[in-house]
Amino acid sequence: MTNASEHRWYQAAALILLSSFSAAASAEDASIRVLLAPAQETVLSSPIAARITTLNASLGSTFKAGDNLVVLECGEQKARLDMARAELATAREQHQAQLRLKELRQASDVEVALAAHAVTRGQAQVQLNQVQLAQCNITAPFSGRVVQLNAKPYQSVKPAEPLLEIISAGTLKLRLNAPAQWVSWLAEGTPFAVSIDETGKRYPASVSALNARIDPISQTIELEATLNDNTGELLPGMSGTAHFTPPDSEP
Repeated sequence: MTNASEHRWYQAAALILLSSFSAAASAEDASIRVLLAPAQETVLSSPIAARITTLNASLGSTFKAGDNLVVLECGEQKARLDMARAELATAREQHQAQLRLKELRQASDVEVALAAHAVTRGQAQVQLNQVQLAQCNITAPFSGRVVQLNAKPYQSVKPAEPLLEIISAGTLKLRLNAPAQWVSWLAEGTPFAVSIDETGKRYPASVSALNARIDPISQTIELEATLNDNTGELLPGMSGTAHFTPPDSEP
């Protein structure tokens, strides 16, 4: 899923990778720059125009999938749902009355059918209002942490207005661009080591995905990789150097 936050990750990755591309092109020094990114990230926006009543999020706070992160004021939506339920109850009573009248031969098939259609329409209206009311609670699509807040409690927001940016917890992705010449030996599962600048440590990793095309301008191929060990000391945004061993340089 492409969004603004993911675009920023790719911009950062491009700056890191371009700074070291000339060194990466050498087979003798099969090293390229790498950027750590979350496995999932997204920006949660308001689905409707409303006022925020509860904001269960703060910078860096953690949450679980399904948690209510933002609650919007939806008194009007609740009232519409109550009204729709009352109208549905009336339609059902009228339908039952028409069925009884038909048994007494005082109602036609058309009148019974029209009453049945009114029940179906009422059920659809209740479902519609339930969906609209459910939009008042913005829940977390996955477990993770908050990295940016764009809203405050009691603030009035518009439809599609960004409220907060979140990233997933747990395993991180590595993003890197390798020279196009490496496609002859790069594959999913290719192992390598990555040195992270911020920790000064080296971690084992392996390639998890390769792009389906080569960038014609930079003559590089975009890769994603995963760390073999899930370590909690690494954070999204850290960068480092990936060290590969080409087949022709193996002992």
